Amino acid sequence: MPLDKTIKAKAIEEYKTTDGDTGSAEVQIAILQARILQITDHLRTHKKDNHSRRGLLMLVGKRRRLEGYLRNKDVVKYRELIKSLGIREVKPR
Repeated sequence: MPLDKTIKAKAIEEYKTTDGDTGSAEVQIAILQARILQITDHLRTHKKDNHSRRGLLMLVGKRRRLEGYLRNKDVVKYRELIKSLGIREVKPR
C-alpha cells in the first residue's frame, strides 16, 4: 500500500531545505514517518498481517539509521525534526 501522493507532497513541502529538495535526510525521515503511521493504522485492524509488520519494522530501522545520520550531522536540526514529527529520541548505539 503506497503512500498517498498528497500526504507525500505535503511532507516534502513542509520539511524541504531548498527548492526542489526531495532527498535530504529531513524529507526522507518525514516521508518514512508518514508511511510508518499508515502501516501502524493498518495493523491495528489487521493484527495477523505479519508481512506488513515486517515491512513496518524495516521502515522503522531505515528511519532510525537516517536519524542517526542527521544527529551526527546537525543535532539542532535533528531535535527540531523529531519534536515536530512526534518521534522519541533514541540513544545512539
